[in-house]
Amino acid sequence: MNDSFLRNLHKIIVVGDKVLVKPGSENEKTNSGLFLPPGVQEKERVQSGYVIKSGPGYPIGANIEDEPWKEIQEKVKYISLQVKEGDLIIFLRKDSFEIEYEYEKLLIVPHTAILMIIRDGLNEGY
Repeated sequence: MNDSFLRNLHKIIVVGDKVLVKPGSENEKTNSGLFLPPGVQEKERVQSGYVIKSGPGYPIGANIEDEPWKEIQEKVKYISLQVKEGDLIIFLRKDSFEIEYEYEKLLIVPHTAILMIIRDGLNEGY
């Protein structure tokens, strides 16, 4: 990633259940041994990539009280997403949106399109 991209990463705010992903290079084998064969990548049904940022999650509606004279403080709460920054994910390519930011090719992926998450230290506590 270029320096300009890294400097301006804090400006990006991902909304809702979306995840910002840096797509993995084709025929890349990860440290954990994951390898997507060329036949799978050619069909472009699934793709791998690393999570750069994720949204806050699924919004939960505010509690509405039965007493109309009370002031309602609408603080939105969220059900958080499973992914974390740095996770390697496998996702459905057709559901993602390709963008370019600071000369970097990125993908916006809805959480529902994620098929698998690979995280270092996932087996802690098992």
